[in-house]
Amino acid sequence: MLSLARSSFRPSLSRAFVASGASLHTLPPLPYAYNALEPYISEEIMKLHHQKHHQTYVNGLNAAEETYAKSDSTKEKIALQSALKFNGGGHINHSLFWKNLAPANTDGGKLADGPLKTAIEGDFGSVEDFKKKFNATTAAIQGSGWGWLGYNESSKKLEIVTTANQDPLISHTPILGVDIWEHAFYLQYKNVKPDYLNAIWNVINFKEAESRLLEASK
Repeated sequence: MLSLARSSFRPSLSRAFVASGASLHTLPPLPYAYNALEPYISEEIMKLHHQKHHQTYVNGLNAAEETYAKSDSTKEKIALQSALKFNGGGHINHSLFWKNLAPANTDGGKLADGPLKTAIEGDFGSVEDFKKKFNATTAAIQGSGWGWLGYNESSKKLEIVTTANQDPLISHTPILGVDIWEHAFYLQYKNVKPDYLNAIWNVINFKEAESRLLEASK
């Protein structure tokens, strides 16, 4: 999955459409039930978010790539770049996001002693200080976007960064990300983004985040 997040959807991917007409990109199944993240994220939100919003990005990406592959017009291919970037980013980000989460009665919200906790404490002072800084930075996004804990390969440190709209994180290796688009929380939390951000820590899959950190820091 990290290789997916670290690469862009280049035009060459349009060749992934096989002769049968089937497309490369499909909606990944959730690794838990739609109601498994309650009460922190409702079943209704999860169904809409996964089945409607993520599916729309998958459909849009496949359609843009298919059009690109069939077109002989340079002008048309250039015009498709925004659709490839937006829908490709949406597919990448959400594919990472679902694995970022886990039910609270399993791995959700549990940050055990280990490399990730040590790195967070070293780079932010404490786990609570990290959460406060992450929430403040993410809540301050104007409009739609994503809050990320990313690994900076140059400094070998964890850093909090944001991306706008569905732009994927390319300046860092994504360790964990939080969707701050309204479709991720509005049905449950209305316009109170801080409540959503405080609640989501109860279902963050820190084991998945730690595995990404270990891979990134090899």
